[in-house]
Amino acid sequence: MAGMLFDRLPQRVAALAPADPQYASQAVDLVLAAGRECGASDLHLLPSVEGLDVRMRIDGVLQPVTRLPALLAANVVARLKVLAELLTYRTDVPQEGRIRGGGGDVEMRVSTFPTLHGEKAVVRFFGGAGQYRYLADLGLPDDVRRAFQRLLAETGGAILVTGPAGSGKTTTVYACLRELALGPTPRSLVSLEDPIEVPLDGVAQSQVNPAAGIDLAVGLRFLMRQDPEVILVGEIRDRATAEAALQASLTGHLLLSTFHAGSAAEAVGRLADMGIEPYVLRSGLLAVIHQRLARRLCGCARLGDDPAAALGLPVRRFHLPKGCTACRGTGYHGRLLLVEMLIVGQTELGRAILGRSDAGRLERLAAAAGMITRWQRACHAIESGATSPAEVRRVLGLGEATRDGE
Repeated sequence: MAGMLFDRLPQRVAALAPADPQYASQAVDLVLAAGRECGASDLHLLPSVEGLDVRMRIDGVLQPVTRLPALLAANVVARLKVLAELLTYRTDVPQEGRIRGGGGDVEMRVSTFPTLHGEKAVVRFFGGAGQYRYLADLGLPDDVRRAFQRLLAETGGAILVTGPAGSGKTTTVYACLRELALGPTPRSLVSLEDPIEVPLDGVAQSQVNPAAGIDLAVGLRFLMRQDPEVILVGEIRDRATAEAALQASLTGHLLLSTFHAGSAAEAVGRLADMGIEPYVLRSGLLAVIHQRLARRLCGCARLGDDPAAALGLPVRRFHLPKGCTACRGTGYHGRLLLVEMLIVGQTELGRAILGRSDAGRLERLAAAAGMITRWQRACHAIESGATSPAEVRRVLGLGEATRDGE
């Protein structure tokens, strides 16, 4: 629930004196504090002819908040760049930095990019040190959490966490590393990231350095000489990184990484399309986890009575957002995970991977072997009143959803 500062941000900003030399500092302090208070994941400062539009991504949805004067837009972005230790005199190139000690326990990353009307700035808020630390804190279904914990005890193989941008993939792999760091048997934990998002105790974290010729693939080959047992590769983006990561998983290393894909089966198909040999996928992959974040209905939701409002989803009952002061009229508060876990093994699914089957067949085989798909999780969430049909369609799209066994 958004707090007092967020709700009053337009009035607080309007009360600032544009002629005050401290205007930019005060405005930045206000919007950053409001973003932290309401739990925003991102703050957008978008320049336009009319002014600097302030928007915040709350529960995955970008919402307009207020507008700052156009004449002071450059000063406000410059203030952010000072806090992030960026070059204020370079407004013609993208830059990225981090705000350290920004208040509370929320870390912030700042990215700037030149646009037609000036520099756009985006601030990413990373969860505080006390949030989402371990698998039990993520809201994973019990069956997925237990399987995840068993997989983390393996000494070799790759676990991929997939999903679109903003689906919490990095949060999940970080929780895995924290679990491993606290395990009863000490293990050598290393990471190669671009960039490092949150410092982790007990993990030797490294960041790529393209200027020095150290990209993810090259850095991973050097890390292999550091006697690692568990390796986190921040993200698999290309064939070279995928090959290096999966080869590491075949040589006695537990590998964790993230990957952009629309489903667990699609992730396997995309890796095959990259040119990764099927035998490497079958032998190297332990599991592929796919996750999406859907907004959770506020307590003000009402039971739906119009079948058309189910939007074609096979659900017996559903609730619809209403809106109240607690949810600022959105009808939603907080988010929940929709997760599917595809476990690869010496099964028909493994043989299908060797046979280069397409993603559709892989998903059908995984479901037949017991995987609960993202659509099934979504329908269960709708029927339990956790989310709405419209939210599921927003997150998962217009694909077909079926019930268990149908």
